[in-house]
Amino acid sequence: MLFRISDVTTNSNESATHARLRDEYLRDDRPWVVAYSGGKDSTALLQQVYKLVLELGSRAGKPIHIIASDTKVEAPIVEDYLAASLSAIELHAREHAPSISVHHVQPEPDQTFWTNLIGRGYPPPTRSFRWCTTKIKIRPARRIIEDIAKRYGSVLLLLGTRSAESSSRSQRMEARETNDRGLNPHHEIPNALVFTPIAEWSNDEVWDYLFRNNPAPWGTRHDDMLELYRQANGGECPVVLDLNTPSCGGSRFGCWTCTVVRQDRSMQGFIATGDEWMRPLAEFRDTLKVWRERPEMRESKRRSGEIGPGPFTLAARQQILEALFQVESEVRRKLIDDEELQCIQYHWQREGDATQSALRLAKRYGRIVSEGGQFSMDNLNRELIAELASEYEIQEAWIEELLYLVDQKYPTLAQRGARPALNEDVRFVVEKAVQQEDIAAAP
Repeated sequence: MLFRISDVTTNSNESATHARLRDEYLRDDRPWVVAYSGGKDSTALLQQVYKLVLELGSRAGKPIHIIASDTKVEAPIVEDYLAASLSAIELHAREHAPSISVHHVQPEPDQTFWTNLIGRGYPPPTRSFRWCTTKIKIRPARRIIEDIAKRYGSVLLLLGTRSAESSSRSQRMEARETNDRGLNPHHEIPNALVFTPIAEWSNDEVWDYLFRNNPAPWGTRHDDMLELYRQANGGECPVVLDLNTPSCGGSRFGCWTCTVVRQDRSMQGFIATGDEWMRPLAEFRDTLKVWRERPEMRESKRRSGEIGPGPFTLAARQQILEALFQVESEVRRKLIDDEELQCIQYHWQREGDATQSALRLAKRYGRIVSEGGQFSMDNLNRELIAELASEYEIQEAWIEELLYLVDQKYPTLAQRGARPALNEDVRFVVEKAVQQEDIAAAP
């Protein structure tokens, strides 16, 4: 049997975790953000939080925000499961737990996987150039958390990470500086503290808890999630909020387009256990890896002007888009949105495509996409960020942080104390950038 259920009626950490959650909840008015991916660990954490809210009844006035990240290239059956789960939670909470709200976040159309790969010509991600994590996972979730922290002054971020997941995860968790309440400041999100209530739980304890507490408090059973694990025979893809979190892939539920790993074992597991219709997705992913290594499909210069494999040529991008439409027709599922196609056409036009070839390709495959979708000022800022990052060879994240400070957090320096506060925030961003560069450069 794939999952082992312990003989005890409760695990040794469960009651202690529940008491700690209750104590922390009642300690102050700071809102909570629960990171939820639909996997076993985040489900076990969310279930305990939800149960606590129902137990407290009228005393449960603290805002709780559930954040789930949809990269728009998740494995389709995982994407469907997460969407159904969030819908059930939102529907139940509306009547029984009104302090709970659900956020199903996605990257902006100009920051999606397809816009960057096919529109801008980014090569498929590698371990050394994992551009997708920041753009399609970190930013959408961080934006919501930062908005909540700004609205309330502070926020407590609850994560389902556990020491038992891996030795490296355990070492990172042990190295974090915590306060007297066992919380540690998030190293990138200002005014955010991190709380990991099930950090000491073992795998068996997580599974045991889910088996004994089925259905969940919001009314749905865990059977579909358990079936996904049975098929993939792996773990979940975590909600990623920083670059120190390992990439998805391998035995995790991850993006079906992931080219960071050698083999997508979860996708292969889905196909082997009956979801044969997903095979074209796996084959397309493998083809992307092949195309990435073909010199004739890449520009001879990088955008920085250096000699070396650069972005995909416009002709290669047209070939990739047509192949994607072919996969759409095979799996009978929309894989790229109209807004993404509009963004792709915008980027192609900037590189000399005057024939609307992206929109014409879409029409050939039955997709009628209108012209337009011109970038908002926010998207124009992102375009500038990408160009500056390429020109000066620095991570886009740091330019975006600085632009956020002057454009949104401190739009005017007329307020008392704004100038020294801006200087301090800029210093913090620069120090973090230097620290991460030093870490990356270390042998």
